[in-house]
Amino acid sequence: VQLQASGGGLVQGGGSLRLSCAAYGSIYKVNDMGWYRQAPGKQRELVALITSGGSTKYTESVKGRFTISRDNTRNTVALQMNSLKPEDTAVYYCYASITPEYYVGRDYWGPGTLVTVSS
Repeated sequence: VQLQASGGGLVQGGGSLRLSCAAYGSIYKVNDMGWYRQAPGKQRELVALITSGGSTKYTESVKGRFTISRDNTRNTVALQMNSLKPEDTAVYYCYASITPEYYVGRDYWGPGTLVTVSS
């Protein structure tokens, strides 16, 4: 099982970006999916999380600007980021709690995609 993300890049403040992530492999069930980020010199923090049932959770600083969504039929999760601010600059990591076929479930992480917001 692996996660593959795309969509990072450089954008001006106030602009938008969309991150996408797909889970591949022998998957029995995908539970929570989400996005974390890590800015230079800071700890990794949760940005947004979505359950398999569609319930969402956001960190306070992105509420009203970011929207997380998922497609359970394709095991994908997306993060639409609007009104981006320079403080959103970070490496964004896709996350998923997955139960693979024939194995115990655990957390999986994508390799990270850089989002840079210029002022």
